[in-house]
Order: sequence, then structure tokens, then C-alpha cells
Amino acid sequence: MSPAPLVVLVGPMGVGKSTVGALLAGRLGCGYRDTDDDIVAAEGRTVADIFVDEGEAAFRAVEKRAVHRALAEHDGVLALGGGAILDEETRTLLAGHRVVYLSMDVEEAVQRTGLNTARPLLAVNPRRQWRELMEARRHLYTEVAGAVIATDGRTPEEVAQAVLDALELKEA
Repeated sequence: MSPAPLVVLVGPMGVGKSTVGALLAGRLGCGYRDTDDDIVAAEGRTVADIFVDEGEAAFRAVEKRAVHRALAEHDGVLALGGGAILDEETRTLLAGHRVVYLSMDVEEAVQRTGLNTARPLLAVNPRRQWRELMEARRHLYTEVAGAVIATDGRTPEEVAQAVLDALELKEA
């Protein structure tokens, strides 16, 4: 039997999947993996550069391969890029996994992501674009998740504890 991630974190850019994921892995005594990091390592350039140089469709194809590989190989905590759930095959693969959707409201999102040029989908009008992204994606995050944890006003440590509590996981 192939390994399966202990926990898969999904949610929008800037919600804290990487920070919370690393904390969870430490508390659970397992490895942490982020598919965006996998993409950067494999492609030798940033996610933003792939978007700019090749467009979103090309990036999504690279992302899909990275996510499918990580789901098949990793047995710890796995964080997926914000748009990974757009792919129907990926959503199907997530069924049966412990998936947690980390959510936040628009004001918190704008505060966290700002006008960061490393976030190509929010380059022009972050508040409006984030709202539009969430309108398109919220139902998909909810569809794949067994638990939804709001991150607004919480420290990463508090969010990690909420994930552990929601999934009834014990620390190592």
C-alpha cells in the first residue's frame, strides 16, 4: 500500500498553509511538504515566474503533476497551492484523505497578501481579485475538506491546535 498524507491543507494564498503545516508536522512528529516548494525545486523558478512566462494553464498542469505525485509519495503533512483544487482529478484524489480547509475573510487576506508581486493572481486589485477567487473556489475547498478552520485573528499555533482538535489527532 502506498503512503497517504496524514493531513492535507487547502485554502487560499496567504492563509498560512505553509506555516501551519510546518507546525503541525513538528507536533505530529512527521515530515512536511508543500507542493509549491516541489514545483519551484523541479522547475528551477518561482511560481510567479511560471505564471508570467507561460501563463496560468501551463502552471496548473505543472501543479497537477506535483500534487498527484505528493499525494502518492508523502505520508506527513501536505500543503497544496491555493488553486490546486481547481482540477477535478485532484479533487477526486483528495476524497478519503484528511483534508482541512484553512479559511480567512477578505480583510485578513488583503492584510496578509497585500500587493505582493509574488502573488500573480492578486497583482492589480487585491481586494476585488481575492473576492472573485474565493467566489470561484470556496465551494471547491469546502467540497474536498473534512474540516474547515477559520484562521482570522488566530496565531499559527492556535490554528495548528484547532486542526489537531478537529481531526482528533494526537501529538507525537
